[in-house]
Amino acid sequence: MTTGARGARSRRTGQPVVAVTGAAHGIGLGLIRRLTANPKVRRVIAIDDHRGMADGVTWRILDVRDPIIADRLSGVDTVVHLAIDSSVGPEAAGRSALNVRGTQTVLTAAAAAGVHRVVLCTSAMVYGAYPDNPVPLDEDAPLRAQPDGSLVRDLLEIERLAERAPKSHPGLSVTVVRSAMLVGPGVDTVLTRHFEAPRLLVVRDGAPRWQFCHVDDLISALELAATGQVTGVLTVGCEGYLDQAEVERLSGMRHIELPAALAFGTAERLHRLGLTPAPASDLSYVTYPWVVSAARLRAAGWRPEYDNVSALQALLEQVAGHHAVAARRLGRRDATIGAAGATVAVIGTAALVRRARRKRRGAG
Repeated sequence: MTTGARGARSRRTGQPVVAVTGAAHGIGLGLIRRLTANPKVRRVIAIDDHRGMADGVTWRILDVRDPIIADRLSGVDTVVHLAIDSSVGPEAAGRSALNVRGTQTVLTAAAAAGVHRVVLCTSAMVYGAYPDNPVPLDEDAPLRAQPDGSLVRDLLEIERLAERAPKSHPGLSVTVVRSAMLVGPGVDTVLTRHFEAPRLLVVRDGAPRWQFCHVDDLISALELAATGQVTGVLTVGCEGYLDQAEVERLSGMRHIELPAALAFGTAERLHRLGLTPAPASDLSYVTYPWVVSAARLRAAGWRPEYDNVSALQALLEQVAGHHAVAARRLGRRDATIGAAGATVAVIGTAALVRRARRKRRGAG
């Protein structure tokens, strides 16, 4: 039987063969476990550079950047591409090589193998966080994020590839899932590290609107996309949002307020010195709204298991014991320098600058 015939048969029966990249860990592992229990799915193919702890799937061990992946997608109807590195760190070039080149290779390979649909997972961060953002943002709102060298640049490039793929490869459809701020087991981002600081940074005249998305709810949304129950551009997150006062009341955390020029200027300087993993523009995501509606998912019957309150609680449990300033992880001793003062965040960042200067003088 030819590849095309296998794909046609599975689509006729309404039971697709689904391949998942990045399947050995995290969201990918959670998704293949759900798909193997889904009667609407005929077969699950798990793709990663190592084998994960899941039964009932067919493993294909390879790097998603290897063009041989086209052969491994023979007979597949839908590919859910989750081999994306969103880790916090300065290795932007290596991360982009996986994120962008990997996505491009998967899209090209899927088209060559006769795959009907590819599902990509990015983030609602691609909309950008701005004072004039509507609350909530529509799925089709313009993507206004700044491609400034952070993970967001990779995500915007993935979005560009998603838009171009159906034009370059007729017969291939692409579904894009954009999540609100992700929380849950294994999630470590610039945004989750905001809650590892001794104080929550508040930018004067900012209006943060905290909307979360638990990984379990993202996985359930991806399951719907994998089985073709939702298509196109999808946003996923808890219903509504929490304002800053609600977050502080629920978390028991206090805040430090800084003028915008000082907050963004300090963040930019620290990043330029290589002391923090994220550019200053990422600070906008904890300052201005980027709430999404999940309207298309809800129209398909999807409902999140977590609300913003329970998702925040999961986040607080997740970051317990960690300490960070400006998204840079610190030891307990460094994190508590001056913790009794209201200027703890400024003191912490100033200490990092002084330490960098001492190292440079010592190396000179």
